[in-house]
Amino acid sequence: MSDLSIELGKIHLKNPLICASSEITMTREGIRAAIDAGAAAVIAKSVNESPTAAAQLDKANYVLLNDDFGPIPWTSSQRLNASLFCRSGLAQTPIGEYLPMLAELDRYAQTKQSYVVGSITVAEAGPAAEIAAKMQQAGLRWIELNLGAPHGRESGAVSQITASDAVRHYVRSVRRAISVPLAVKLTAQADDPLSLAATAVEEGANMIVLAGRVQGFMPDIETHQPILGSWGAIGGHWALPASLYWVSKTWRNVTREVPIIGTNGARSAEDVIRFLLSGARAIELASAAITNGPKIFSTIIEDLRSYCERKQIAHISELIGKAADAALTYDQISPKPVKEYPWKE
Repeated sequence: MSDLSIELGKIHLKNPLICASSEITMTREGIRAAIDAGAAAVIAKSVNESPTAAAQLDKANYVLLNDDFGPIPWTSSQRLNASLFCRSGLAQTPIGEYLPMLAELDRYAQTKQSYVVGSITVAEAGPAAEIAAKMQQAGLRWIELNLGAPHGRESGAVSQITASDAVRHYVRSVRRAISVPLAVKLTAQADDPLSLAATAVEEGANMIVLAGRVQGFMPDIETHQPILGSWGAIGGHWALPASLYWVSKTWRNVTREVPIIGTNGARSAEDVIRFLLSGARAIELASAAITNGPKIFSTIIEDLRSYCERKQIAHISELIGKAADAALTYDQISPKPVKEYPWKE
């Protein structure tokens, strides 16, 4: 049987699948369901120091959009490949109650060779470091610092960090406060995402997570009103090539030693493999778990095993970066002697 395990520095994952932070990882039941379905790690719903960020959850709204960007029912057979368009907030359980629950769930996760990861979607750097220290004190073995929240462009309660100096400040502050492994989640909606990744690595990030949902706006052509009534964040299968672009560029140009975790666009085992081939060592899934439930992890794990057996891959880590390493720069491509355009007969 093929070995699906992955090494993320000091973190050993039994497979490359991580259940990303979302509303389904906000409750005891949701986190346990993802662990029981085989996820190698579960990122808990984020917190920060701002009561306003938690209050935003009361204004949350979620809609699935089909390929034509029209709303579809949550029971639709198209839901797995639908885009998730949402307006969200952070966990509302007081930290004094929330962290002990996560620590208890992480102890349960250890019995399944899994992890429960604390997540901070930042407002200010100082309080983020304080929360990270409390997470470690509670017993959590891994923390994710989310600097890329798309809602940060719409709300002062969370921040989307797009400048290298700011990344340096946030990561340095949190890194000094904890000794457990630190993953830093970054946005690609910046002038130089590779610089953000390089800065995070310089300041002690143990993992880099790329590239997350993006900001979105979608009018309803029947009512002429904005879907959700506002701007929001959107992710979908259409985003996969863009996510793979930044993962592969980070692999080629920033670091191979610090593990890259891919996110945004994966809906299947085939997409997970595409992330691995682009340089990711693990993949976070949120929308697929929301639309199809945590059982999606069991399905993808089974499909990954089938793929590895069919391709005679003994260890899935053999795939990491293979396609990214084979990619030619534009300067390396030889010109054709005669221009041929595929749309011409």
